[in-house]
Amino acid sequence: MSTTNYPDKNPVNVAGGLKAAIHNPNVSEEAKERAAERLHEMGADGESQSTPQNIYGYSDSESITQQDVAYAREILEAVGYSIDKPAESTHDEHQTRVLAGYKAALSNPHVSNEAKEHAQAYLDKHPAA
Repeated sequence: MSTTNYPDKNPVNVAGGLKAAIHNPNVSEEAKERAAERLHEMGADGESQSTPQNIYGYSDSESITQQDVAYAREILEAVGYSIDKPAESTHDEHQTRVLAGYKAALSNPHVSNEAKEHAQAYLDKHPAA
């Protein structure tokens, strides 16, 4: 199954989701194998002979230069995405995201009162720096 079946899907996001599934310890081995196969089909696994532009639906017959590929890679890396490795975040960035999630829970009408109490207790123990 390729992203060409879903033209409204961003192939970079699809590849990122597949890579996340492969590295997630809660995902079954069978699902990891399917994700790896799909990445290989997309040319985003680094093992296929395909070039990165195949992720975007270009055929090998279209005139895309290595300079085009390098530019696309540069843009992706500037926003923290790499085809070669996932973006890394620091402990501080992670903690900031955790705190933001708890803050968001407090104002979300779909979050239970019990969950809001837990979020508030966490925020009280871990004030933002």
